[in-house]
Parts: sequence; C-alpha cells; structure tokens
Amino acid sequence: MNSFLNTAYQDLQAVAAARREAYAKGNPFPHLSFPDFFNPLMLEEVLAEFPDLASLDTIRYNNPNEKKFASKGETGMGPKTLAFIHFLNSAPFLEFLQALTSIEETLLGDPYLIGGGLHEIKRGGLLKVHADFNKHNRTGLDRRLNVLVYLNKEWKEEYGGYFELWDRNMEKAVQKVLPTFNTLALFSTTDYSYHGHPDPLNCPEDRSRKSIALYYYTNGRPAAEINPALLEHSTLFKARKGHETEVVAEAKNWKQTLKQFIPPILVDLIKK
Repeated sequence: MNSFLNTAYQDLQAVAAARREAYAKGNPFPHLSFPDFFNPLMLEEVLAEFPDLASLDTIRYNNPNEKKFASKGETGMGPKTLAFIHFLNSAPFLEFLQALTSIEETLLGDPYLIGGGLHEIKRGGLLKVHADFNKHNRTGLDRRLNVLVYLNKEWKEEYGGYFELWDRNMEKAVQKVLPTFNTLALFSTTDYSYHGHPDPLNCPEDRSRKSIALYYYTNGRPAAEINPALLEHSTLFKARKGHETEVVAEAKNWKQTLKQFIPPILVDLIKK
C-alpha cells in the first residue's frame, strides 16, 4: 500500500485510465481536480510542518499583479514535506501524470522547484490571471503541467481564494476550484492556459491560503500550445474583461527585449 495515497487512489494507472478522457475534455483547457486524493494522515503531518513563509528567507511578491510568498527550493521544509514532494517527483507519480494527460513526450519533474514548492497567500493577497513562464531557466525544458495540492482545513467559500480557470477572451472564469484540504488540481500549462486567484483573499487575519505546487516539463512541445508571437517568456498576466487596468505590465530586462529581434534559431545557437 502506498502511504502517500488515499485508499481510492492506490492504483494510479487505473485512475489515469478512468479519468484520461475527462482531463482531455476539460474546459477551458485540459484540467482535473480530485478531492481527498492523498492519505489524509500523511497530509496532516505535512500541514503541521508548513512554516510561516513571511518569517523565512522566501520569495516575496508584492505588486499589483501578485501578493504572495513562495519558498526557495527546499528551504524551510520539514522531513514529511520533503518526502511528499519527492514522491510527487517520483517515477510512479510521473507515470500517472503521463498516462492521465496523454502527453507524448517524456514528462520530467523539477528537483530545483523553480517557481514551485510551498506557496502562501495571506489576507488581502492575490494572484492575477496569467499564463505561466514557458521554459525552465536552468534546463531549457518546456513547462507542460502544473500540479497543485491544497492544505486549507475548514476553508469557507466566503474566504475566496478560488483557483480560477479563464477563457482565452478573458470574459469569464469557466471553472473554479475551492482550495480545500487534500484537493489535488492539475492542468496543462500552455501560452493560453489563463488561471489565477485574481480577487483579494478575504480570510481571517490568522488564516492563510496554503498550497504545494509542482511543475513538470518535456523536451519540446506541440505547436498548438505555443503563441507564435512569443519566444521564451516569463509570467503573462492578463486583465479580466471590465477590469482592464488591474494588471500592470512588467518591465522587460535587456535579454527579453533582445530576444524579440533575434530569430529563434540564433537564440538556440547562442545558448549552445
């Protein structure tokens, strides 16, 4: 018996086979969420280790587009948390994700946890709707899949903090997932998979929205997932219809600006 998984999900390949079609048909882009996916006793231990990220040497985002805290690599993680994250990057879980998503290229985890790991949003925090960065900054691999594990016990709807999946025209959130304890959410990351938590969190001051984020990569990706007008890019924030001034454009560094004028083949040669 796998100690990381709840009883109903012990046979990961059977789960993948049963839910593959539902994942592919996810609207507005391929996605799924599972309630009570992991062993609740194990996840209780992970939650008990979750630090106050505001008190550690963490990544702090505090701008109109995002107000949140994120861990740096494995810093601040307890032994139960590390074991859980290592399972999420293990062959059995990778094979489950590969089968569920039908991604053809070999799916790889990220031991560096670039952008991933522990995430925490406190009262008033938010993450505007966006599409994620598309390349791993160390390996150059293509980002293909996000896995989110929520750790929020007795989370009330009035607190907000829904994980929202938006249509390409930014007219509405087609799907919303409440970030309740032991909910697993996953979705395909493309240049068009707009998602976020755009409204300020309304939880009590002594509560916060806690999650674990894992990102997965392949060497190459289908053309349908790529916006041909973009090369390698960072997070692409998008304003919701009717809220056109809510997103502030990020200043580009000189490397990003230069890439706009260099053919992709020359960018690849320079990297090599």
